[in-house]
Amino acid sequence: MPVLLIAGGGRGIGAATARLAARDGYDVAVNYISNAAAAAKVVDAVEAAGRKAVALQGDMSHEADIERVFDEAARALGPVTHFVHSSGIVGKNGKLADSTAENMRAVVDVNLMGALLCSRAAVNRMSTAKGGQGGSIVLLSSNAAVTGGA
Repeated sequence: MPVLLIAGGGRGIGAATARLAARDGYDVAVNYISNAAAAAKVVDAVEAAGRKAVALQGDMSHEADIERVFDEAARALGPVTHFVHSSGIVGKNGKLADSTAENMRAVVDVNLMGALLCSRAAVNRMSTAKGGQGGSIVLLSSNAAVTGGA
């Protein structure tokens, strides 16, 4: 049974991915950082498609949260066989010259380090060399990567 964990699955591209995956036969773990209501709606949509789903709160820029979310997904749905990283931020709007180091760190922590840490967690669980069943990892971006956001 394929199990998909989506980091940032409560809204936007991640939520749409969850709905499509459910339609295609995946059980889905929906990660969110703060909007539990949005994640719950995605879980409802996955379940309405006849699949199992769980919403898991966690900050995908924090290693401990990442490890916990992967473990909780496996406990709830079975071993994670697929992972989508759809978690990303653009930071506070403004000119680079006026941006704070804190704002820049937050963007790098979520968009880069979070993606790397999540990918490592997925590989450590899915790799056949590490006892897993194999699987797929997809790292998503948005047009904000090109335009810089609003």
